[in-house]
Amino acid sequence: MIENPSEPRLPPLANDRFLRACLRLPTDCTPVWLMRQAGRYLPEYRATRERAGSFMGLATNPAFATEVTLQPLDRYALDAAILFSDILTVPDAMGLGLSFTQGEGPRFARPLKDEADVARLAVPDMNKLRYVFDAVSSIRRALTQDGRGRVPLIGFSGSPWTLACYMVEGGGSDDYRLVKTMLYRRPELMHRILAVNADAVAAYLNAQIEAGAQAVMIFDSWGGVLADGAFQRFSLAYTERVLRQLKREHEGLCIPRLVFTKGGGPWLELVAASGCDVVGLDWTVDLGAARRRIGERVALQGNLDPMALFAEPEQVHAEVARVLQAFGAPSAGAGHVFNLGHGINQHTPPDNVAVLVDAVHELSRRSA
Repeated sequence: MIENPSEPRLPPLANDRFLRACLRLPTDCTPVWLMRQAGRYLPEYRATRERAGSFMGLATNPAFATEVTLQPLDRYALDAAILFSDILTVPDAMGLGLSFTQGEGPRFARPLKDEADVARLAVPDMNKLRYVFDAVSSIRRALTQDGRGRVPLIGFSGSPWTLACYMVEGGGSDDYRLVKTMLYRRPELMHRILAVNADAVAAYLNAQIEAGAQAVMIFDSWGGVLADGAFQRFSLAYTERVLRQLKREHEGLCIPRLVFTKGGGPWLELVAASGCDVVGLDWTVDLGAARRRIGERVALQGNLDPMALFAEPEQVHAEVARVLQAFGAPSAGAGHVFNLGHGINQHTPPDNVAVLVDAVHELSRRSA
């Protein structure tokens, strides 16, 4: 791309499509990356995890984290890398005792059960998360050749509300009974948790930026389980608190901020006004309608149903075309980052991911 002095400064990259789309700048085709793109659907990931001995052994070792972050880039023509880590590293650093049991998902040994637990909660010492920042720096070095990066690196965190769900429930939940009981019965405790979480997430993401992340994403995975009104007070307000504290630039370079709320379609305009640069959409939202609702305030990311990747290759190609057509033709002031509407399923056929990535570039370039 030819640099325009009036445009935000971007890092020297062989491929900067993702960052340009995030900032609603022209691109030669639609960029694509996938949530959870480094994961169990790849045999090379499973082999590395076997060597690491456990998920936490993988996530807390910068060399392993670097290896698995790069694996999907070596297979597919993706336009961004995303740090391999877990959204629950922050509450683990707060002393809640994170562990992963095969087939059961994450669990906390010391969930927040009462007022005393909440009173003890504090923003953790970021040195306890040094392994994450070391992984970021290691990945950036691995992506850099001759002073230029292959693609940008995305850092991330869970949202304050999503972290609180796990911290109170002690793990995943089907009905969010414990966290919602606290929300309605003792809202002051919930606000205390969320305030600490927001300040911790902001410090965590800023440290990732300082370590080399070139964009950051907030995953509000459970925002959509809240009622209207509660979402604004207990999720969005604290995501906004994070965004207000995040670096907009680092070393003179622009750092895009992305927010993804699963089930957040009803509040699209509010999320777009939160201070982020990109709003991620799940597969229940029509991209064209979303674009009309928000105008040119932010870029959009999404939103293929991850289950579409289990179809035949020609059907995957057709679904990619449908998503691109829903967004509409690229124009000045409107950016689109192609992605799934949620994380890739662990049983996804790897060959179909290649079909998706290639189709995005082929079809969007043809229509540009």
